[in-house]
Amino acid sequence: MLDLTYDSPKIKTIAGAQHDWELVIGMEVHAQVASNAKLFSGASTQFGSEPNSNVSFVDAAMPGMLPVINEYCIEQAVRTGLGLKAEINLKSAFDRKNYFYPDLPQGYQISQLYHPIVGEGEVLVEMGDGTARNVRVERIHMEQDAGKSIHDMDPNMSFVDVNRTGVCLMEIVSKPDIRGPEEAAAYLTKLRQILRYLGTCNGDMQSGAMRADVNVSICLPGQYEKYQATQDFSHLGTRCEIKNMNSMRFIQQAIMVEAARQIKIVEGGGTVDQETRLYDPDKGETRSMRSKEEAHDYRYFPDPDLLPLEIEQAWVDDIEANLPELPDAKKSRFINDFGLTDYDASVLTAELESADYFEQVAQGRDGKASANWVINELFGR
Repeated sequence: MLDLTYDSPKIKTIAGAQHDWELVIGMEVHAQVASNAKLFSGASTQFGSEPNSNVSFVDAAMPGMLPVINEYCIEQAVRTGLGLKAEINLKSAFDRKNYFYPDLPQGYQISQLYHPIVGEGEVLVEMGDGTARNVRVERIHMEQDAGKSIHDMDPNMSFVDVNRTGVCLMEIVSKPDIRGPEEAAAYLTKLRQILRYLGTCNGDMQSGAMRADVNVSICLPGQYEKYQATQDFSHLGTRCEIKNMNSMRFIQQAIMVEAARQIKIVEGGGTVDQETRLYDPDKGETRSMRSKEEAHDYRYFPDPDLLPLEIEQAWVDDIEANLPELPDAKKSRFINDFGLTDYDASVLTAELESADYFEQVAQGRDGKASANWVINELFGR
């Protein structure tokens, strides 16, 4: 396999009235597990069904209904962790996260706060200019999705669709390693690519199968290096979370808008409040949604209906042995075996279907000529 080496990309700086500022970004990506059934019930996960038609007694929180873990969802989370070169925790546990929304029938969400199924991993984020950043993944935990409140069907009433309630999500939490809006979009693109190769999430952002919460803070040059040396977050600015982003373009816009807002506050002598915000692309602004909750605000406690989850190392090893070839390995092989440029290999491996088609075309033919035909003729048409 050809060893690909990269320089680190330049850190995004923003000129304020008094100082230059650097961006520090972390992301919490919610990826819907590709499974026909929900995490704790046999109800369908099919998107686009009639409202409230994919709902079991467990999803609707009927009295006495007990959750039963869907083993396939566990397998998909383990497969994802292995694809991100992450530590797989053989012992994990589910907790109740208590909060009250109209579209959350139980009044709590079953999640994993203290003992997630997947530990630390990494994602190599290539920027397309010969640079790349290694973004560390802190953890992946599993949780139920909530339902959906619909506000545009009636001027006086809101409607609730709980089809999505109980669908299995993987929350993929990165370290604050992303240093600019383009890197944030590239990270999400690469993560989506890996999940699609693994078959663990379809990556459809329009249907909400993949969405991101983006944590943004600012710091003076040199402060991030102090954080890296000490792991002391006091060297970084107060972060604000921009909730439920499902567009690469809007993510980049929102990061710059939020950074500018924070710079204005700090240079004006104020302090940034840690909070959850929403991005309004029409107005080009972020606005406050709620103060950022801490773990104690949700009154987490171990779910009394679910035993701790224990899996065997042999089972994990079997999943790992059957992983598909992942994007970085496939790209490296295309460069090595077919004599492709880094750019051509990147284009051809962006989607698994394109990579597979190219390999069929290139059988018995010149690799570079085949790549030119697929990229320029086929894709162009």
